[in-house]
Amino acid sequence: WKLLPTMNSQLSVCKLLTHWNSDLTLVDGTKECIYFVGNSLGLQPKMAKKYIDEELDKWAKTGVHGHVQGSRPWAWAENNIEGLMANVVGAKPEEVALMNGLTVNLHILLLSFYKPTAKRHKILLEDKAFPSDHYAVESQIQLKGYDPKRSMLLMKPRPGEEVLRTEDILDTIEKEGDSIAVVLFSGVQYYTGQLFDMAAITKAGQKKGCYVGFDCAHAVGNAELKLHDWGVDFACWCSYKYVNSGAGEMDLLPGISGFRLSNQPILLVCPLQASLEVFAMTSMAALRNKSRLLTGYLECLIQHYYNKDESQPHKPYVHIITPSHPEERGCQLSLSFSVPIAAIFQELEKRGVACDMREPNVLRIAPVPLYNSFSDVHRFITVLGSALAASKELQQ
Repeated sequence: WKLLPTMNSQLSVCKLLTHWNSDLTLVDGTKECIYFVGNSLGLQPKMAKKYIDEELDKWAKTGVHGHVQGSRPWAWAENNIEGLMANVVGAKPEEVALMNGLTVNLHILLLSFYKPTAKRHKILLEDKAFPSDHYAVESQIQLKGYDPKRSMLLMKPRPGEEVLRTEDILDTIEKEGDSIAVVLFSGVQYYTGQLFDMAAITKAGQKKGCYVGFDCAHAVGNAELKLHDWGVDFACWCSYKYVNSGAGEMDLLPGISGFRLSNQPILLVCPLQASLEVFAMTSMAALRNKSRLLTGYLECLIQHYYNKDESQPHKPYVHIITPSHPEERGCQLSLSFSVPIAAIFQELEKRGVACDMREPNVLRIAPVPLYNSFSDVHRFITVLGSALAASKELQQ
């Protein structure tokens, strides 16, 4: 894949380290680990350290004058990269503000957009939204004097199904829309990896007079977003997952920047700048093209080697709960297992695989197109077989 050498040359590589959970009797400690956990924390851009060091040096040499001097004046350093961020989410620079944390921003946005009335007081969201989103919605409803039991409209998949059908979401909006003040969905569902049809949800919600917003934490840098073209009313996201940016005084400004609580800490701006410069070397369309192939390859191999086999009832198997259609998911596949998940997770870690376990029964595997390769996927499939065999032995 032509994109890989350019991208990997700009990104630090996660190595297998002896203090990590790898078992060096099972893997070669000199090789790179299989890093499939960009859905939780992206790899570090190589320029991040350089940019941070520059600001530490400026602080040491100029002190307070760093607020208004240098290539990144601290008082408005984020202004230099808002255009880059806008490109990633499909928005105009004047529609994007880099500020605060995700949940803080969600509270601020709901304070503005959630204006309940006796007739229209509900907020529609997924039943299994990320917990902090659920708590934020509950808090905002209570703050406005309403009862979450009446005003939180939670959507669940159909019985026996694991993801929401788009037609069911749109049907709920059509039927309940007159009582819904805000439709708030994830861009990509954190647990199942489902990519929601944000354009259709936005259109349906606004048609019924609802404000429509999205938590794009697992979608930004993962799915191709067109927030401006879709006419989304509001959205928020974080920058430490697929956007790889790791983890003051201000005058009130017009437009979106008026939502800021302060200028951004310069040591947070630097890694974000380093990451967004990498994204600027390509496009989300190109990344998504690779992602469809990369995740499709992973899906194909899992189904080929680890599907449930009725002729071998005692053989451990893997079930993919993420939608199979490429346009209904990002890069993440959420896997459930016929054997205890904790054992699988532990055996994968021993063999140098970085992934993510979520209760009750899911491993989130995210081959990120910016830095993961088809070779990574192939290695993972081989290691997964060893992990399944080892976990089965532990049960016996």
